[in-house]
Amino acid sequence: MINKKSKRGLASMSVEKRRKIASMGGKASPTNFKNRPLAELKAIARKGGKASRGGRGK
Repeated sequence: MINKKSKRGLASMSVEKRRKIASMGGKASPTNFKNRPLAELKAIARKGGKASRGGRGK
């Protein structure tokens, strides 16, 4: 078996570049939800609950 390293994805990037990308995570989410009305946020949460089937494994 020949061991080949993939030239794709995060594994092929330098440590500095991976850290930079990782530090950007989550920065977009809080501002997206601050500007929405409460009714819309409740609808979004309800949709997520239905998709996960209420977390009960039904």
